[in-house]
Amino acid sequence: MGKQGILKEGLLITVAMLIVSAAVYFFMVPSKIVVGSVSGLAMVLAELLHMQMSTITFILNVVLLIAGFIFIGKEFGAKTIYTSLLLPVFLWVFEQIVPVTESLTGNSVYDLVAYILIIALGQAILFNANASSGGLDVVAKIISKYTHAEIGKAVTVSGLVTAFTSIFVYDVGTLIVSILGTYANGIAVDYFIDGFNKRKKICILSDEYEEIQRYIMQELKRGVTIYKARGGYDGQEKTELVTIMTPNEYKQLLNYLHKSEFQAFMTVYNVSQVIGKWNINVDKKKKAE
Repeated sequence: MGKQGILKEGLLITVAMLIVSAAVYFFMVPSKIVVGSVSGLAMVLAELLHMQMSTITFILNVVLLIAGFIFIGKEFGAKTIYTSLLLPVFLWVFEQIVPVTESLTGNSVYDLVAYILIIALGQAILFNANASSGGLDVVAKIISKYTHAEIGKAVTVSGLVTAFTSIFVYDVGTLIVSILGTYANGIAVDYFIDGFNKRKKICILSDEYEEIQRYIMQELKRGVTIYKARGGYDGQEKTELVTIMTPNEYKQLLNYLHKSEFQAFMTVYNVSQVIGKWNINVDKKKKAE
């Protein structure tokens, strides 16, 4: 990846961490929502040890960061070093600039929903960039890697332990809300991840299949699988093209077909996961940047 690609990814990760930090500071902390995360664990420990939350967050992140390097890899570890440093920094900045001591909404349910949706978006962006916000997200990534579980389910599993610690500081109601919030957080992460990974499986029947195939392979840099098909009505043999594209590439293909005025019958399916050689051309583009 070239310098421009690194800068874009770095900016994306920074924005994602700003989103995560804002969710923690403005919604989780003032409402005492101990949803399964290192920030939730830090909040419990801050009450028990009478220390600043930002300090405990940093310590926990360092320990779990080492685990990330060992079990996941150097790239993930390097990115997580950056995000782990950003979280306490952003929390400290918020503490200095916008002191918050009570719920912004005045309703713990609203705070919980806002927190889950906002932090899940930040987590999904980070996971999609092979990074994490540090802390228990590292544990979730390890679980996902070695069990092949969806990352959202791994987030739920790793977060439940923290959710149960809330009983040491808060009441049973907080414990129940924390467990439900942790579960919902995992669902929301998978929802956003599916959105980022959404692809289109496109099946095309056309007499001009050779021209369409050439456009897909040469202009869009995507592979094509060719099938022989027979029409049930007229019995004539036809050629079907099958390809998988991003939504943006699908729009380009539609524009091409409209401009070319080809006669084509096309069916389109949504695909949430592609395993294999999908990203080969994408990786080549990144290296060329």
